[in-house]
Amino acid sequence: MRIDCKHVWQYISAYIDDDVEADLRADIEKHLETCEICSAVLDSTRNVVVLVADDRVFELPAGFAERLHARLDEELTPNESS
Repeated sequence: MRIDCKHVWQYISAYIDDDVEADLRADIEKHLETCEICSAVLDSTRNVVVLVADDRVFELPAGFAERLHARLDEELTPNESS
């Protein structure tokens, strides 16, 4: 069976979890050999899985929330000089 990107994306989670049949896994791997986009999607999806599974908490620098909100307000406020 020849699969396309749509098929790979549909099964990417099951592929990562090693929860696809051997024939489908082989087809996906063959597609990944030649498709840079799907390879990037696979890598990105794996990275998301790793990040979501990471239960560490990082403290933000002091004043980060205020600076973020000020910047968002600045970017979202229409420029009155236009």
